[in-house]
Parts: sequence; C-alpha cells; structure tokens
Amino acid sequence: MAGPLTVPWTPPHDPETPALSVVDMHTGGEPLRIVLAGCPEVVGPTLLAKRRYMRQHLDHVRRRLMFEPRGHRDMYGAVLVPSELPDAHLGVLFLNNEGYSSMCGHAVLALGRFALDFGLVPAPPSDAQEALVNIHCPCGLVAAFVECEGGRSRGPVRFHSVPAFVLATDFLVDVPGHGKVVVDVAYGGAFYAFVSAEKLGLDVCSAKTRDLVAAASAVTEAVKAQFKINHPDSEDLAFLYGTILTDGKDTYNEEPTTNICVFADEQVDRSPTGSGVTARIALQYHKGLLELNQTRAFKSSATGSVFTGKAVREAKCGDFKAVIVEVAGQAHYTDAEVGTLQTTFLLCQLPFLQTLPPEGSCGAEKGELRLPSSLQQLQFCQELSDVQLYCSIS
Repeated sequence: MAGPLTVPWTPPHDPETPALSVVDMHTGGEPLRIVLAGCPEVVGPTLLAKRRYMRQHLDHVRRRLMFEPRGHRDMYGAVLVPSELPDAHLGVLFLNNEGYSSMCGHAVLALGRFALDFGLVPAPPSDAQEALVNIHCPCGLVAAFVECEGGRSRGPVRFHSVPAFVLATDFLVDVPGHGKVVVDVAYGGAFYAFVSAEKLGLDVCSAKTRDLVAAASAVTEAVKAQFKINHPDSEDLAFLYGTILTDGKDTYNEEPTTNICVFADEQVDRSPTGSGVTARIALQYHKGLLELNQTRAFKSSATGSVFTGKAVREAKCGDFKAVIVEVAGQAHYTDAEVGTLQTTFLLCQLPFLQTLPPEGSCGAEKGELRLPSSLQQLQFCQELSDVQLYCSIS
C-alpha cells in the first residue's frame, strides 16, 4: 500500500441536503438519537405548534433518522428546539417509527445527562452532586435531576413528571381474538391502556415478543375504536399512544413488577417505559395500592432493565386528581455520527409497493419490485440511478 487511507469528514452527498450530526444514547436498552445539527428550523410560537409544523413539513427528517439504513423499526429520536417557557433550559420533539410522541421518559433521562455534558445548562458548582435540567416536552415542563461529579454527569438521572392521572378504570373492551377484556387507561405525559397479559392468555415474562406485540396492538386498536380519549389541556395530547401489558402485580411489593410497552406502529420499548411507569404509578395510587413516596421497581420484559418510580405529591390536571411522579434510571452514551443523504429513496413508499403480489413471489420485472409478505413491513433503502429497478429478494 502507498500509505494510510485519508477519510473525509463526510462522504460525497447531496449538497442541497445538510449532513445530520447526532449523538446516540440508550436508557435501559431503549435507544435515543439526539440531533446535534443539520435539522432545518422548526417553526412555531409554541412547542406544540412546532410539533405540528415538523409533522407537516419536516417529516422526511424523522424518516431519515428512524428508518433503515440509519435506523431500525424500534429507533427513537429527539430534535432539540427553543422553548417559549422561561424556566425551560431546552425544548424537545420526540420521534418514533410512526410520528411524534407527547412524552418520553427514557429520552428525558438521557437528555438530562446530555444537556449537562454538552453545556446546555449552567455548569453546577464543582462540589454539586446533582444538576437540574428543565426540559420542555410536548406534554409540559419536566424537571430532570442529573447525578454529577466535578460538573460532569455520572449516569443516574431522575425526573419529576407532569401531572399524571387516571382516565378510566375497569373499562370493558371487546378485543378481536380475545373477547371482552377489562383495561385501565392512564396518563403519564402520554395515554396508555393497561392490561394484565394473563387476561390475554400470555405470560409477560416468558411469552414470545411477537405474541405480546400482537396482543397489545389488538388492545390498542380496540380501545381507540371503543373509547374516546380526552385531555383537559390540549387536543394535541388526546390520543392513545399504546398498550402496556403487565404481570398483574399492582399491589405494592419490594420485588420488581414486569411490563412491556408496545406503542406507535407496533414499536417495542426495550426499557420499562418512563412515561408508562409514570402512568402506572398514577394508576396504582388512584386504586389505593400505593402511598406517596413509596418506591416501586419496574422491569422490562424485553431486556430486564429496571426503572424505579414513586408518587411524590398530589396535583391537579383540569378536573382530574393527579400526582407528580418521580422516575429514575441510568442513561448511557453509545455513539456519535454524521449522516449524509445521496439520492436515497424509501422503497416502501414507492407507488408500486402499495399493491404486493401473493406470498412467495420474489421475481421482478422491469419497473416492479416484488417482496414476499414476510418482508412487507421492513423499511428498505436503495440508492437508485435509474427509475427502472430490477431486483430479486429471497
């Protein structure tokens, strides 16, 4: 060899499309991709208005970050934006495989650490053991408390939620394939349906993930069709985000209680789900199963990671009795990268993919793409130099 290769800072890419600089983190195994630079300006007088603007005008950024080849079906992201609230250190828009979340606890835990380390908040005193980071989420202002040493984060983070409340208990839903199922609906920055997996014939600790996803998705669709979600503050927050299947152990116990959250477009949370823990604490407090400042541990059935949660004080949200919940976990850095775009198309969005051939048809003719049904839900990317595409996927 003549000498070592010299790698440019960014590979050749579309000059009209800025490179996206990101930092990747995870909390309890659930990923978070934080955009450092390259996202176009998100316009709007309020954070909820910015959320609407990004959905309507900048959704290509979400798709570029979340889907393959840069992401995957369960990728999660955050775009930092200015907040209109004077007490907020930063505002954030949450990205998932379907759209834009109203709250994300695992992301708040990671963002607290990120904000301190990247200088987005005033540096704490050198002897401080904890730093405050006020994060404006679409659901409201959330206070994160970051363990630190010498002004740098150590990993553990806790946050205090927006007022969390119960919308409905023991609501009977007709779930296709499962019959009548009793569910609860509670809010922890996002609305979730809660049901014991046992009522669906499953063990949340040992069942296959695909079976848990199918059951949870069936519950989500049934609740959406048979129950109206409302939020006293904003219609932007009035939607069912997903279903959390539990082990049914809601009565206080020092042992962890296990759950799995399936949200957005059948996305699986690898962590115990921070906003889900918030809502579940509110539900247990509402039912008299938990007292103020009584800490419970919540374990993810997907990874075994653990968050803790407790109701720290009572509050109100409109006419609903609510609680402020503290959730704690550990955030980790995993990567930093620069993503470029080179005339990339999401094949799943091309018109000829809207009508797929029978299962097993893998051949392709000029101008057509044929995928077996087992691959229909995957996101494929292919750089195209010609509108005529030939392919064979087995």
